[in-house]
Amino acid sequence: MRITDIRCARIGRSPVLRILTDEGIDGFAEIEFSKPYVAATLGVYRPLLLGADPTEVERCMLRIRRMGASKPWGAVVSAIEIALWDVAGKALGVPVHRLLGGKVRDRIRVYNGGVRTSLGAHTPEDYAASMAHMAAAPEKFSIIKEGVGLHGFMAPHTPDFLYNDLREGPLHPNRGFLTPSGISRIVDAVAAMKDVLGPERRLALDMGPGWTVPDALRVLRELERFDIAWAEDILTGDFVPWNDVAGYREITTATTVPTHTGEQLYLRQNFRELIETRAVRVIGPDPGDVGGLAELKWIAEFADLYGIGIAPHGVSSGLLGLAALIQVSATLPDNLIAFEYPLATDPWWYDIVDGFTEPIVRDGYVTVGDRPGLGIEFDRTAARAHLDPADAGFFDWTVTED
Repeated sequence: MRITDIRCARIGRSPVLRILTDEGIDGFAEIEFSKPYVAATLGVYRPLLLGADPTEVERCMLRIRRMGASKPWGAVVSAIEIALWDVAGKALGVPVHRLLGGKVRDRIRVYNGGVRTSLGAHTPEDYAASMAHMAAAPEKFSIIKEGVGLHGFMAPHTPDFLYNDLREGPLHPNRGFLTPSGISRIVDAVAAMKDVLGPERRLALDMGPGWTVPDALRVLRELERFDIAWAEDILTGDFVPWNDVAGYREITTATTVPTHTGEQLYLRQNFRELIETRAVRVIGPDPGDVGGLAELKWIAEFADLYGIGIAPHGVSSGLLGLAALIQVSATLPDNLIAFEYPLATDPWWYDIVDGFTEPIVRDGYVTVGDRPGLGIEFDRTAARAHLDPADAGFFDWTVTED
């Protein structure tokens, strides 16, 4: 079997990568809808893989892995790896989890990061109302994540939140020292959310990046009484292209609130010091950024040696990202806590992809299936209706000569 083409097109808002082969088997992967621009980098990798055997996944990855970087620039490399596993599984008639060593669980706990409602004016009462909405979701999540502090829009909705002036822009651009009013808003919002959740459900906090270590220590110590599942990306994370291992370790050793980071990191090498020094209690690599499924599994097993938990990220990766997370999470060791449940970017996605159970989430868990590859298939006729006109040939098998 040989790769004849690699394509990327937007289906609705989501970039989807497709690998074609000379035996009429193709594989797919989805890139976060927030990163449509990374598809332009496909031309770096495509020429290196044309003619390669897609079932030799590691050999293919050795050709391209070193040409990625931290989020968002590892996205295409990661998507290629996931699509290669999809091809390999379909070619052999087995689910990807069999190729990764086999499943060790038949269902996987998921946590909520995507079932959302408006936070209004971002008062503690608004956070409580939002938490009530998420707690009432039919998925019955046992872990629910909410953004506070410098993650999301609490800061611009709170007067005098930072000693610095706030910057405008996407992807959490602010950093610096919190004022007393900023600290109070965070603690009051967490108290309001936990009052809604009660003791049966746990609250995870997406908190940064951009905090200082002293502020992190002060706030996390105040939050210890609320049984927080984890405090995520408080120093670095998301689109920050570095990691503060020493800072995380200083915080981790001074609080009982589990610290968490890693969604922006690419490859095992960038997790090594974080894990070996036990700088955090939980890591959250994203298969769509870390280098793919096998890379995430290797990192999870390495973290397990050091007693570090794993809660894979993936909220914006859509239904193909959900399929990928199910395959790899089924094979992870006992340090798996839960993975972040991705939603479709548009409701009609549920009509163009087949292979999930109905409902997808039951009592906070997803079921691991045994269909080949990633376990899902497109209704290609229905999906074509959502392609941009420039991508009308995305599902075709005709390969244009370069």
